[in-house]
Amino acid sequence: MNLSINRQVRLKERPSGIPQAEHFEIVETSVPSLNDRQILIRNIFLSVEPAMRGWVSSVANYAEPVPLDGVMRALAVGQVVESRDPEFKAGDYVTGMFGWQEYIVADASTIQRKVNADKLPISTSLGVLGLNGMTAYFGLLEVGQPTSGDTVVVSTAAGAVGSCVGQIAKIKQCRTVGITGGPEKIRLCQEAFQYDHAIDYRSEGLDEKLTTTCPNGIDVYFDNTSGAISDTVLKHLNVGARVVICGTASIDSWEPIPLGPRVERHLIVNRARMQGFLIFDYQDRYAEAVDALTEWVEADLIHYREDILEGIEQAPGAIAGLYRGENLGKRLIKIADI
Repeated sequence: MNLSINRQVRLKERPSGIPQAEHFEIVETSVPSLNDRQILIRNIFLSVEPAMRGWVSSVANYAEPVPLDGVMRALAVGQVVESRDPEFKAGDYVTGMFGWQEYIVADASTIQRKVNADKLPISTSLGVLGLNGMTAYFGLLEVGQPTSGDTVVVSTAAGAVGSCVGQIAKIKQCRTVGITGGPEKIRLCQEAFQYDHAIDYRSEGLDEKLTTTCPNGIDVYFDNTSGAISDTVLKHLNVGARVVICGTASIDSWEPIPLGPRVERHLIVNRARMQGFLIFDYQDRYAEAVDALTEWVEADLIHYREDILEGIEQAPGAIAGLYRGENLGKRLIKIADI
């Protein structure tokens, strides 16, 4: 372990759509010395998110774009190597927006929370107990507002967010229908994530399958895709339905704005509500979600899967692989031993 050299994944070129490996480069730099109230962290797991496509885009987004030649923005979990802040000590596991790099010298304000390594693997702090799980928790419960007996439909149902949404909906005694792609993900939805029904949008007539699996309509739609899947789902909304806009994974680019069926008639006829949300709006309640999700995982009510790539060299192509659907579970990059 060389504490003087830090390998970083930097944005070399801004993509027009889904970022590919050639848009990044790995560079070596020195690890800076610590000032007062700063902490040196050795990253162990780096996160790969669908949202990263927006973070590197030149199109206006909810966050400033990653600058060219800047370290790729990313959540990570790591271990404190040295600390000049009284709140943290060497050996603590912490998570935060540390970036795709081996080491970071961070102010305490950069750290999202300490991670309890005694209960669940620290990797879960980036998945089921991280932004993915919290997105599912707040998106479904606060925006979707399911009640017992509701029919909840989830797109990208086998993904890190979608799988958690489906299982929380089951905890809340809802009927669950997952939309995913391919037989292996169908199996995951049915066996691991306990969906009542799983639909393969690639090989089956989605409209007909929704009619069969949702004979009484849809009360909550958790939308991770936008596009053709969502156009079809909206036709099955019940009166008073809630549509949670979480992601737009099926749209390669929003410039120019893609055209499709209009949603207004579905919403007005069914007096339905469509609402977008960002998990960062709930920062003051993260601890609540982590506590609830931890309890459900330990009680075997929520299952999760992780797709772990080995080595920082895997980072540049990891986002593109995510959009090709290569991962089965939360995609992580392991760059150091625990």
